[in-house]
Amino acid sequence: MNRERSVRRSVALLAAAAFTASTAAAQTGASLQVGRLFESGGWTSWRFALDRPLAGPIGGRLVGTALIGPDAVGEKLWGAGGELTFFRDGRGPYGVGGVAGGFGTGASGRLWGSWSAGAGYDFALAPWASLGGEARWQALSFEHRHGPELSFGLSLRFGGGSPPRSPPLLGPSSSPSRSPVEPRIAAGDSGAAVARADSGARSSAAGAAPEPSAPASASLTESVVATATEMMGKPYEYGGEGEGSDGFDCSGLIQYAYAQHGVLLPRRSVDQAKQGRAVERRLDALEPGDILTFSNKRGSITHVGMYVGGGKFIHSATHGVQQSVLSPDDPYGRWWYARWIGARRVVP
Repeated sequence: MNRERSVRRSVALLAAAAFTASTAAAQTGASLQVGRLFESGGWTSWRFALDRPLAGPIGGRLVGTALIGPDAVGEKLWGAGGELTFFRDGRGPYGVGGVAGGFGTGASGRLWGSWSAGAGYDFALAPWASLGGEARWQALSFEHRHGPELSFGLSLRFGGGSPPRSPPLLGPSSSPSRSPVEPRIAAGDSGAAVARADSGARSSAAGAAPEPSAPASASLTESVVATATEMMGKPYEYGGEGEGSDGFDCSGLIQYAYAQHGVLLPRRSVDQAKQGRAVERRLDALEPGDILTFSNKRGSITHVGMYVGGGKFIHSATHGVQQSVLSPDDPYGRWWYARWIGARRVVP
């Protein structure tokens, strides 16, 4: 009896703590998994979880679970619990572990508790969805049963896992005017291609090919920034690139803005992060038009934006095309500043 009271108290405290954690901030995801616990003929496991990040690579889960025993056992276990995930961001490997407890129906109707630990892998379907699988070792207090468990499921991400929405900082009405000079060029791994094409476009009738002046480069980047700024308010659309679509994804916006002025960039953010030349990761080293690179996954490029000056950048994120402040002190910009890893300059 004392043992059952102890289990009941532990489950209640665990549920209360998980509920408090889950309501302290917006949820960032939900997942549904079905699996098999390989013990005594095999148990079918169901797990529904609400996820949110906690600190750094650590995330938390509020879990509802059910275990359906084989006919020979005639037992069904229902309960709730809490789990921690490590390095889970919707794609690739991660670790997981947690505890759960509840009540049984069937042969005994007794209370039960469990712990489990293992690893999983997510296959990204979209920025907000992934399919994945987990392999765990699960130990049940119910008749001291334990064994390996394999499960598969679908995860959706929303809410708190997205960066905060920045207030409007610069609207189209205050954007710089476009330059009439729009040379047709392609940006490669070196910014020199920009200089060569620009000088060719300005050749005199005598065949002279002067080097591009600083004002000419500034005029080009001002025009690119102005084009990107005119897209403010457009929705985020996975795969969107402006032509024949309602909105943009992050790299689609950068490619579109530069393409309108003759600078042809690759489509993917990981490829855009290799264009031009590297710029030091310092705000005072940035110039308007620089491509900012961000990572939410251990160094891999997961997002790009365009610096517009004044410590601000424009990008297409969860809430659409917006401007954000790149600062560790800004309540909106610190989320991005913590994930900012570099910059590239494609116009010399």
